Amino acid sequence: MEAVSDWHVEQPTQATQELVVAINRLLPQLSSRASLVTSEGLQEVLSAPSSHLYVARHSSGVIGGMLTLVVFPILTGWRAWVEDVVVDSELRGEGVGRLLTEHAIAQARNLGVATVDLTSRSTRVAAHGLYESVGFVVRDTSVYRFVVEAM
Repeated sequence: MEAVSDWHVEQPTQATQELVVAINRLLPQLSSRASLVTSEGLQEVLSAPSSHLYVARHSSGVIGGMLTLVVFPILTGWRAWVEDVVVDSELRGEGVGRLLTEHAIAQARNLGVATVDLTSRSTRVAAHGLYESVGFVVRDTSVYRFVVEAM
């Protein structure tokens, strides 16, 4: 098991080929329905002022996880949403997810965000333990989704 001190969090600004390959390795581990990203699509995310993509990089150079923090203003204040959290399956349990999550919370705090929300499938028991251990609490709410399909 690697020490978490061998990992650091970066916020990429350019959709390099290395980053596209790493994300396309991680996305299928997040969701079987996830589409692979193109360099253009990734650059669009990296350039969006509301999106903050963070990757966990090992001292060897390997990217082992990612998380997106989306920050936006609403009438009741600045809010944030965590999306696309995934750590390579071979690295889970080594603290990489905690490193990414704590980094995102610190960045949200620095940006003046009032709350940070996320959703997690009920089958992701280990992830729930991580989120609760860093201070997230389960809310008594329902999440609704409307799928907007292209015409």
